[in-house]
Amino acid sequence: MTSTHGRGLLHLAAAVDQAAADQQELFDADLCVESARLAESGGLDFVTLGPDALGVLARVAPATTRIGLVPTVTATRTEARHVRAAVANLDRVSGGRAGWQLDVSATGAEAGLSGRRRAVPGDELWREAGEVADAAARLWDDPEDGDETGEVVPGGFGDRDAPRHIGSRLPLGHPVRVVDATGVQARQTAARYADVALVRAASVAQAGAVRDELRVAAEDLGRDPDGLRVLASLVVDLGGGEYAAEPGHGGGGPRPSAHGPLYRGGPVDLAELITAWHTSGAVDGFHLVPAEPRRDLERLVNGTVALLQHRSLFRTFYPGRTLREHLGLARPARQYTGSVGSAGGAA
Repeated sequence: MTSTHGRGLLHLAAAVDQAAADQQELFDADLCVESARLAESGGLDFVTLGPDALGVLARVAPATTRIGLVPTVTATRTEARHVRAAVANLDRVSGGRAGWQLDVSATGAEAGLSGRRRAVPGDELWREAGEVADAAARLWDDPEDGDETGEVVPGGFGDRDAPRHIGSRLPLGHPVRVVDATGVQARQTAARYADVALVRAASVAQAGAVRDELRVAAEDLGRDPDGLRVLASLVVDLGGGEYAAEPGHGGGGPRPSAHGPLYRGGPVDLAELITAWHTSGAVDGFHLVPAEPRRDLERLVNGTVALLQHRSLFRTFYPGRTLREHLGLARPARQYTGSVGSAGGAA
């Protein structure tokens, strides 16, 4: 079922929180600002940052003008109103460039931190995450677009009947929702709620199979599958100085690692891999995780991305201001309108 959309616009994103030797740099605000600006200079759609990063990205937002900002939000036992408030602030500060990556807490230790006595099966955790996404959408949908009415809507996860006050609708309508759909248990949630699905795939065939599965599931749920972008997520090690670490794409492509599929090679070979996977229709783009933040992001932007731009395979400027515009996604229509408690389908 691979559609022709995969041969259309190429989408590129990068992580800015993958620390290698110096783990203290994981949430260094100055490094995040520097990395986001570099990614923006290459025209990337968005950057991602791990859990508890909303405050850092609120500092990144005024230091950038176009690039999307996507923190990870752990949705397990999280009140949707808290998600709504935090992500809404980032969306307003950035002028419509916010997203949020849904994640779950799956280990026994994490279960204890969230008040549980035992770990919960993954399918149940992802079902809860979907409920948080749905409840947050209700909170983001005002009765009148841009109107500070103070109307109340149903409450968040675990408290659906409690009314919550809301303000004006956000610049994006709904901030972009990102889900790592590598695990089978996360795919139904991704198909129902995600605007962007990440897939850690070690081969073009694997990536294409997951993309097709997600598109079929989205259509079965009443969504337009062309409203879902599927990005292959790879850790990239582009070597030091002028030398590549070892042959990458030409030597067999990504290989398994503790952090997911790892590409190790030079910027030119990475451009070839990106071109081959995208033009085959297997993916809509790539989410790239630098193995060494400063070195690999710089080589990615000034090497790989510059080559793709030179070949007219990736944009050289942002055609719009919001993250939805970068991704080619329409601003979603209001799902929940009219009287309190009315509901529509997920977007």
